[in-house]
Amino acid sequence: MGVWHRRSTRTATGARLKRFRSKRKYEMGRTPTETLMGEEKRISIDGRRKAKKTPALRLSLVNVTDPAKNVTYRAEIQDVERNPANMDYQRRKVITRGTIIKTSKGRARVTSRPGQEGIVNAILI
Repeated sequence: MGVWHRRSTRTATGARLKRFRSKRKYEMGRTPTETLMGEEKRISIDGRRKAKKTPALRLSLVNVTDPAKNVTYRAEIQDVERNPANMDYQRRKVITRGTIIKTSKGRARVTSRPGQEGIVNAILI
């Protein structure tokens, strides 16, 4: 079964709406890319027009910024401590925006979207 982003089949009161056309390519969606820890692995997805997306499936390194010194380091991801987005993601160690990760430089909060951008940027806590 595919993922589609189209008009709901129900009205605000819950009544059923008539289907007035079939599916369109521009309504197509995809399942979320769940980035995990591990050896670096990315895929290439054709976007609309010339755009190409390169979401990360697995990553081992993170760009960590120290706000006190205003310096950015390249650090290794050691563990995923907390994911406030989803309890299941926390159990499975999925990295999304807002995730608290343990790095070689200390604990950090992810500020980028690795499933969209293919890179992990974080700020030390």
